[in-house]
Amino acid sequence: MTLDQRFAENMGALLGPSFPSQIGLAVSGGGDSMAMLTLAHNWTRVWGVDLRVLTVDHGLRPEAAEEAKMVAEECAVLGWPHDTLSWKWDGKGNKMEAAREARLSLIEGWRGALRHVLFAHTRDDVAEGFLMRLARGAGVDGLSSMAARRRVHGFDVVRPCLDMGRSELRHYLKVLQGRWVDDPSNDDMAFDRARMRRLLTVLEDEGLGAEVLAGAAARMGRARKALTARAAQAWDLAGVEGESCGQPTGEILFYRGAFEALERDTQLRLLAAALMWVSGQGLRPRIAPLEDVLDRLLSGGGGTLHGCDAVTERSQIRIFRELSALQGLPEGQVLWDGRWSCDARGLRHLGEDGWRLLPPDARVHHPHRAARSLPSVWVGDELVACPALGLRAGCIGQLEFLPMGTRSLTFRQFLVTH
Repeated sequence: MTLDQRFAENMGALLGPSFPSQIGLAVSGGGDSMAMLTLAHNWTRVWGVDLRVLTVDHGLRPEAAEEAKMVAEECAVLGWPHDTLSWKWDGKGNKMEAAREARLSLIEGWRGALRHVLFAHTRDDVAEGFLMRLARGAGVDGLSSMAARRRVHGFDVVRPCLDMGRSELRHYLKVLQGRWVDDPSNDDMAFDRARMRRLLTVLEDEGLGAEVLAGAAARMGRARKALTARAAQAWDLAGVEGESCGQPTGEILFYRGAFEALERDTQLRLLAAALMWVSGQGLRPRIAPLEDVLDRLLSGGGGTLHGCDAVTERSQIRIFRELSALQGLPEGQVLWDGRWSCDARGLRHLGEDGWRLLPPDARVHHPHRAARSLPSVWVGDELVACPALGLRAGCIGQLEFLPMGTRSLTFRQFLVTH
């Protein structure tokens, strides 16, 4: 079967019988993404779907601007619109993780009405990622193959080339005399992925090549689905979304006895999802610090991780926003802390100052440590409202909790999709 036929079959399986009228493509200019662009172009001639192409210039290499220009030239030849989006790293956190998250955020702002954006990840990417996460001591989730279709932000990331090898795609381009550029960082041993790419050539001789490792990752993916289903079942019995005075608090609560009775893998899965949900971060916490926090919770203590505070109380375990993660955030009206929306200006965390300003009867509704992170409305130095503690003002309008930036996503839904 040709690559064109495999691409068409994969697109049919991923998108179903009713194709959208327009699809986006993220194209860097490398061999994989340029091959995907050519495959998609040939596919559209049969299926009548329009393409929109973008290239993200991460500002990490001086050659990136020229590579984006090359992609634009090829799109002009093929007759598809192309946009270049630019980003600059602020020097905070892990550079590669920041670049990945920035890419998705830029695409979200660019896509308009597009619901699907194609990414050119291959079988080799799956194998390299498997080795990278294996070296970090990852479990089932980390070793699972990347999803062929996954909801991210407000759109679906679609990966139609996951069963294709990097060499196949480059051969396809060579036959069609297509253009591409090789990123020099792919050969820079300072990067984990480059080292794993080199290691794969050695493992291939021992029968552990990309196809074998990608197969193992796929089987881990099936195991992950089963474990996720178990975690969802456990959540129904062992947890609840936080609420106080009839208002959501943006917290996750686990019933202590029920949670402690769960098998450890399910505890870790629930805890990781709770940390992601409460912090609004799309990436899972690393397994070693996650296990450490779990051990402290099960011992009756607590800890901080992933922008969250976790504490064991008498009858429950509470996961809430870490106070230090909120300090310095600008006051908001639209999606403060990525999770709260209010008609009034001056939305920020309650903090120690707000706690001291509360009337005594309001302090009984919530533990002091967690209450300080609750959203509240201020006018200058005056505390106007903190609905979760029963302090309301009619002028502030409705305070809405938007987990992961959306009104409709429950924790259970988040658990089974992330």
